[in-house]
Amino acid sequence: MIAINDCFYLGKITKLFGYKGEVNLFLDTDTPQNYYTIESVLLEVQGELIPFMIKSIKQKNKNNLTVSFHHISADEISTYINSSVYLPLSKLPPLSGNKFYYHEVKSYTVMDSKHGLIGKVNDFYENPGHDIMSVINENKQEILIPVVDHFFKKLDRENRIINISAPEGLIELYVS
Repeated sequence: MIAINDCFYLGKITKLFGYKGEVNLFLDTDTPQNYYTIESVLLEVQGELIPFMIKSIKQKNKNNLTVSFHHISADEISTYINSSVYLPLSKLPPLSGNKFYYHEVKSYTVMDSKHGLIGKVNDFYENPGHDIMSVINENKQEILIPVVDHFFKKLDRENRIINISAPEGLIELYVS
């Protein structure tokens, strides 16, 4: 069995497409083109990830694919509507420069241009405006930093360090 922690959320099966057993797969990603030719996916079924081989795949628009699966009949496919779709972490395309995946930088050290050592990356919170990075400092305090490109100056993968330039007053809110 594949653990959900070893996978990333790719999207969701949203609705039936036609009458031949095809479904619409919404890709919830900034780079949907990386997944236009996938050969298999993991569907979340009753809390477990089940592998499914793709029989046919067609790009409908930027974030939507029309997909059919091997060994799933047109009658059975409707039971998978609203299923979340996952892929193993190994299927993520490599990133370079200052771009990173959230799971990749957990436990990285965060250094601020003004305050120096801030702490270690603990987690990320999704937020409608922008996501939030949770950093835990040496006093076990949580410091929340908006994930905004211009705050992130350098990502040093070799030394596991994220260099940031936090907005004026943000760090002081937590450590004063």
